[in-house]
Amino acid sequence: MAFSFHYLHLSSPSPFLSSNTSPFSLSNNTRNSIRTRALRGWQEYEEAVKEKDLARALRFLKSIENLPIQSSSPSSIPPSVSSPDDGDLRFLSRPERDWEVLDACLNADDMKLVGVTYAFLQERGFLPNFGKCKNIVLEGPREVTPTVLKSSTGLEASKLSPKKWGLSKGSSAALVAFLGGVSFLLSQGIDIRPNLAAILGLAWLDSILLGGSSLAQISCLWPPNRRRILVHEAGHLLTAYVMGCPIRGVILDPIVAMQMGIQGQAGTQFWDEKLENELAEGRLSSASFDRYCMVLFAGIAAEALVYGEAEGGENDENLFRSICVLLQPPLSIAQMSNQARWSVMQSYNLLKWHKHAHRAAVKALESGNSLSVVIRRIEEAMPSGQ
Repeated sequence: MAFSFHYLHLSSPSPFLSSNTSPFSLSNNTRNSIRTRALRGWQEYEEAVKEKDLARALRFLKSIENLPIQSSSPSSIPPSVSSPDDGDLRFLSRPERDWEVLDACLNADDMKLVGVTYAFLQERGFLPNFGKCKNIVLEGPREVTPTVLKSSTGLEASKLSPKKWGLSKGSSAALVAFLGGVSFLLSQGIDIRPNLAAILGLAWLDSILLGGSSLAQISCLWPPNRRRILVHEAGHLLTAYVMGCPIRGVILDPIVAMQMGIQGQAGTQFWDEKLENELAEGRLSSASFDRYCMVLFAGIAAEALVYGEAEGGENDENLFRSICVLLQPPLSIAQMSNQARWSVMQSYNLLKWHKHAHRAAVKALESGNSLSVVIRRIEEAMPSGQ
C-alpha cells in the first residue's frame, strides 16, 4: 500500500500559530462587547446602591454569582480554561464593589432582606468576623453587684451610668460658662433677659415639636461632644456585628434620626432575627435577651472604656426599662439593675478585647465613611484568627 503525503504551503504564518496570539484569545470586537455589557451591569448596580434599592442591588450580585462561564468557542477551549463571554459580568468585578451593597441597607423596610445580605456576603468570605461572638458569654457571676462590676472593669458603677445634662463634666462646664457670661453682661448693664427668654422659648418649642433635634444638631458641632457620640455609636455597631446582628445603618444626624423615629442625637439600627422570631411566638429566651441587652448597653460601655465614664445612653436605658416591664413576669427593679450591670460589664470587656476594631470604627465614622467602609475597617482590624 502506498502512502502519499501532501504538504500545506502557507504564504504567511497562521494567525492561530503566531507566538503573539493565544489560542484562547478573543477578538477586539468581542472583548469590547463584553466590557461594555459588564460596565453597564455594574453601573446599574451602583445606581441601585445609590438609590438605596437593596433588593435590586442584591439581586444583581446573586445573578453574577450563579452565572456560568462559557467560552465563545467551546470546541477549541478545554473545560479547565475559562474565558469571559458576552454574559459574564464578573469580567470587570472588583471585590470592593460587593461591599457597597451594605450601603443600600439603610432604607430597607424588610429587615429579613438585610439579614440575607449579610449572610450572602459572609458566604462569599467578605465578613469572616460577623457573628464570631454570638455564642460567647464571658465567664463570671450572673449576680453582678457594684463591687463585682468594679473588679471586672476597674470603674465605679456610677461611671457606667448616663448623666443628666448639667451633671456631666462637659455639660457642667458649659452651664457654668453660660451662667458666668450672663452674670458678666448683667454687671455691665447689658440686659439680655428678653433675648434669653426668646432663646428658652425656642428651646422649649424645639423639644416639643422636634424632639430637641435642633439643639442636638448645634451640640454636635462641638468637636469633643461629636467624638463622644461617634465612640458611643461605634460601640453599638461593633458589638452588634460580632454578636451576629445585621446592622441597617448608623444615623449621626439628629434631624435624620428624628425623621426615622430615633430618639436622641444619633442611633444605630440593628436586627436580631432570633429575637424577633421568639417575640412573634410570645416567648423570649435568656440568650436572646442577654444578646440584645449587650448591644443596647455597648454604647455606654464604649464611652466608659475610652473616657473613663459614660455621659450618653439615657435613651438606651429607657428602652431597656420599657422592654423589662413587658416581660412575663416583668423584671423587678433589683433584677433590672442586675441585668443592666451584667450587660454593661459583658459589653465593656468585649469591646476591650476588640479595642483596635473599635478605634477603626470610630475613625471611619469620623471621616464620614459609609457603612460598608466602616465594616471593612472593622474586618481589617480584626484578623480571622483573633
